[in-house]
Amino acid sequence: MDLRETEQQHDYRMKARAWLEVNAPRNWELVVENYTELAKVLTDWECSMAAAGYVGISVSKEYGGQGLTFMEEIIFNEEMGRAGAPRGINNIGRNLLVPTLLAVASEEQKKRYVPKVMSAEEIWCQGYSEPNAGSDLASLATKAVRDGDEWVINGQKVWTSFATEAQMCFVLARTDTSAPKHRGITYFLVPMDTPGITVRPLKQLNTKSDFCEVFFENVRIPANSHVGEINEGWKVANTTLTFERGSGALGRTAIYMKAFHDLLALTTDLEVPATGSKVIEDSHYRQRLAKSYIEFAILRYHGLNIASQIVNNQKIGPEASMQKLYYSEAHKRFGELAMDIEAHRANYWFDSGLANGKFQLSYLESRGDTIHSGTSQVQKNIIAERVLGMPR
Repeated sequence: MDLRETEQQHDYRMKARAWLEVNAPRNWELVVENYTELAKVLTDWECSMAAAGYVGISVSKEYGGQGLTFMEEIIFNEEMGRAGAPRGINNIGRNLLVPTLLAVASEEQKKRYVPKVMSAEEIWCQGYSEPNAGSDLASLATKAVRDGDEWVINGQKVWTSFATEAQMCFVLARTDTSAPKHRGITYFLVPMDTPGITVRPLKQLNTKSDFCEVFFENVRIPANSHVGEINEGWKVANTTLTFERGSGALGRTAIYMKAFHDLLALTTDLEVPATGSKVIEDSHYRQRLAKSYIEFAILRYHGLNIASQIVNNQKIGPEASMQKLYYSEAHKRFGELAMDIEAHRANYWFDSGLANGKFQLSYLESRGDTIHSGTSQVQKNIIAERVLGMPR
């Protein structure tokens, strides 16, 4: 993969950068205490990106996308991170569902669902994790039973981001209880306004309420609501997980690098309580700052490796797990560093007057990075078995 930008790609970057400077929400993180306001900011931003042609950049025009290359997609994600812009409320629909549908869905499903993600008409949530099936997702207990021309779903999901705003949900449910746990699972597309669905927001440690519990009580959906073959949903689910673990690394890198430079700017004024010296002059913190910078720089090359495979139509493999493990642990270490640098000031929240609590939020959310999309322990198992060839 040639990483040098063409003249056209450079022009696209400058155009995207200029648009983001004018249109990207400012200090949007500071509304997290008001979930209704946060959801509105993210929804409005999703619609703005769609209207400006920055959703589905590399998706074919046939399905409502922009029909450009994956390089333009990379460029816009990098510029979003550079601008500190939010991902939008339909990140799950854009970056998880759409590539899954384009890879394995029927033509009818592609034409029905993809364009409405591109236009921001339909927001999606993800019905994977359950109270007793998170890291061991194949142990899920939600069931779907065939009844004539319908499936009847019963069960519970949790960690379902933005379920209160979503119009649709892709749901994993067990359709053959006699099969081994990795078999007998089917991947369904479920409208959230279907009778029998109850959504309960969960208040999080970071004050947000975007995670939700979702309950399915005799939820009836049409028989053709599944993606892929019946009882073969684990294959489809892993396709989605690969995109979840491997997508957006370059955007993440830009976000992390911006946070790094914001933290670095604080170190020239903040003092180390034990010595009274400036943080930037303390060798301990200088070493840790350098390590974070290096880790984020390496993450960018991880992302470019994944991007190269996508551009060259190669299948993404265990590299996605390596990348997911790397970014989540690097982000966690950065969050811990930021808290150590703020020292006693880290105990304060939005009223601290110090970066408006931004690093406290980053720290708390970095813990979740080591859990979602497969825990760090699960990723280590995948890498050990599929990359290093070690026994189970």
